[in-house]
Amino acid sequence: MLSPKKKITKRQLKEDALVTSYVKITSFYERNKKNISIAITVVAVLIIAAIVFLKNRADNSEKASAQLGEVFSLYDGGQYQQAIDGVPERNITGLKSIVDNYGSLRAGNYARFYLANAYYHLAKYDLALEQFEDFSPSEDVLAVSRLAGMGSCSEALGKYKEAAQDYEKAATKYPQDAGAAENLSNAARCYGKAGEKESAIELYKKVKKNYPTSTFARDADRFIEELAV
Repeated sequence: MLSPKKKITKRQLKEDALVTSYVKITSFYERNKKNISIAITVVAVLIIAAIVFLKNRADNSEKASAQLGEVFSLYDGGQYQQAIDGVPERNITGLKSIVDNYGSLRAGNYARFYLANAYYHLAKYDLALEQFEDFSPSEDVLAVSRLAGMGSCSEALGKYKEAAQDYEKAATKYPQDAGAAENLSNAARCYGKAGEKESAIELYKKVKKNYPTSTFARDADRFIEELAV
C-alpha cells in the first residue's frame, strides 16, 4: 500500500527556492570569480579616481580664484603687461599662466576674459581675438562684452565685415543691453567700411527706430547721408 504523499508547506517551497538560488549564484561566482574580481577592482579604481579628480578640481579652483584676485589689481590699475606676465618677485601669477593652468575652470575662464582685454589694450589684437574666441561666458553681460571685444579686435585688424557681424550679434542677441545702440552703430560703421552700404544704412535706421533717445540715433542721419552719396 502506498503511503500518502507528504504535504510540502509554503515555507519549505520558499526555502527550496532560496537554496536553489544560492547554488546558482555560488556556481556562477565560481565559474566567473576572476572576471568578477577584475570588475570590482575596476569599479573601485574608478570611484577612487573620481574622488581624487573632484578634490583636485576643487583645490585647483581655489588656487585659480586666489591667483586671479591677486593679479586683478595690476589689471585694474592699467598695468596690462605685468598683469599678463605676473610679478614673480611678489609671488603674483600672471593672467596667461592662470589661463594656461586653469583655463577649463571658472576662475581660469574669467582670467581668459581679462587676458583678452589686456592684450587689446596693448594693441596685440591677434592675441586678444584668440582669447575672446576661446572665452566661454556664463552671463549675458559677458557674452555681449565677448562679441563686442571680438568686433573691436577684427575692426582694428581691418577685418571690417567680421567686425560688423560680431557687433551686430552683440546688439541683436541682447537688445536690452546698455551698449546695444553703440554696438549696432559700430556694426553699421564697419559694414560701411567693408563696402556694404545697404547693410550699413539699414542698421543706422534700426538704431534710430529702436534707440531714438540715444546719442547714436542723433548721429545716424548724418552717416546715412554720407553713405548715400
